[in-house]
Amino acid sequence: MSEARTGKRFPLALPITIRPKKAARGTIGTTANVSAAGVYIQTSTALEVGAILEFDITLPSKIVGTREDVEIKCKGRVVRMESAGKGTKARRNGIACVIDHYKFVRKK
Repeated sequence: MSEARTGKRFPLALPITIRPKKAARGTIGTTANVSAAGVYIQTSTALEVGAILEFDITLPSKIVGTREDVEIKCKGRVVRMESAGKGTKARRNGIACVIDHYKFVRKK
């Protein structure tokens, strides 16, 4: 699989919940950057390249100018995995994902 960067990346640290396909529970992480076509996630989870995911990115209300947070529900796939390694203090892996589908949802 090749990764093609097709848009401007924005350095945004936003909360994200990652759910590998068919997984019962999600894992928490933080976005490092976001574009219209993809997202780079920092998390303790390790995933394989090609893994199909669902992930929810939370846009805080103060950033988007709404009363409530806005959630972006996404479906995508892993195109690159960067392991944090055993000696790394924070133990945060880097996961590059392509966004294949997304939907904005207002939290109530």
